[in-house]
Amino acid sequence: MRYRRFAVLSAVALTVVSMTACSSGSPSKASEGPVTLKFQSLSDQPAAIAATKTIVASWNTSHPNIKVEIVQAGWDGVYDKLVAQFAGGAAPDVIHYEAASVIPFAKDGYIADLTKYISPEMKSDVSQGVWDSVTVDKKVIALPTELQTYVVFANRKMLDAAGVQVPTGDSMSWDAFSKLAKATTKSGQYGVAWGLKSPTATFMSLGLGFGGGYFDGTGKTAKIAIGEGEMAVPSRIHAMAYQDKSIDPLSLTQSGTQALATFYAGKAAMTVQGSFQAANITKDAPAGFDWVELPPLAGTDGAAQSANPQTVSVNADSKNVAKAAQFASYFANADNQVKINLADALIPPSKKAQDQILKQTGGKNGWTETLNSAKGLTSAPFLSVDSYTQWKDTIATPAYQKYLANKIDEAGLQKELTDGWASVNR
Repeated sequence: MRYRRFAVLSAVALTVVSMTACSSGSPSKASEGPVTLKFQSLSDQPAAIAATKTIVASWNTSHPNIKVEIVQAGWDGVYDKLVAQFAGGAAPDVIHYEAASVIPFAKDGYIADLTKYISPEMKSDVSQGVWDSVTVDKKVIALPTELQTYVVFANRKMLDAAGVQVPTGDSMSWDAFSKLAKATTKSGQYGVAWGLKSPTATFMSLGLGFGGGYFDGTGKTAKIAIGEGEMAVPSRIHAMAYQDKSIDPLSLTQSGTQALATFYAGKAAMTVQGSFQAANITKDAPAGFDWVELPPLAGTDGAAQSANPQTVSVNADSKNVAKAAQFASYFANADNQVKINLADALIPPSKKAQDQILKQTGGKNGWTETLNSAKGLTSAPFLSVDSYTQWKDTIATPAYQKYLANKIDEAGLQKELTDGWASVNR
């Protein structure tokens, strides 16, 4: 079913005209002989761009009849760009994106089913929860390549000064985290700096640890459910900020990078960040800054978090679907996952790749804890909801921001989230 093509065609007509020249073309019999595949990559860090080029160069050397050309793109505006590309028959053969955002294109029929191209080794090497995050109508529509989790970083000296031990083990309860934050809060110093300028993804991911799925059902018929599990994370953070006063309230309006500055300055003993920030802390922290990554946060349902991997997919309208799928499988294999995840400081979905990174790094600079946090990654119900992205951006984020600013209470937050869903999912 390709209804998106007709829905968006008039809106992007001018864009499409300019793009047609580089189109992969309409579906036809697979090309015989040498072919060239377009691979649209979103890698934006120098090391990741270099790793991607290395992988593609290796492929081209070993597959002279299936040449891959990188089309460098960026994350900003890529959804609208893909809408225009698909509508005009100009989409690349292989597409780098993320699971939550590529799923709508798969539902509209633009993404090829890769199920039969997945080797048994790859299938068994990646957890079922991650596979579920890239599965639509029992079809695998993308191969997972990189993941992230939310983790706690701590200033070891500040924990020592407060007389508390650095937590160890497979996970850390929210109650233990709250106690650490209170113990390290004193005049001129907070226990936690948490950049929650855009809080929705964080709340919804960590909410899975309390059984908070947010939605019942899939697609257009999904119903929202904002109950105890969904409110657990925001209410705990709100209490730490306004009752315990152990979270820097200014940080709640900041980005993660801004909160890191507070952490570096010794004005907060801990910060919660995307796991990839371990690489930035290693590189950017002041000389002598003694930091440690703590075990992953666990709720009543454990240390579960949302798996929303970066992915590679294949354009269903490519002239060379099978060859494009062959390259996608190569790009996403364990050895190449090691290259791109070390470059991006992200988590490979492959257990084999995780073991290789652990061996290469010796678990230093937070890698032991980061890889441990990946054990709780699972598919989230909201990833299969049609209007999720619109609700997240236009309803949930503003509502959470008001709640964190103490401008509405829990009941007000629940009402805004629920009523807002009804307004966007008509």
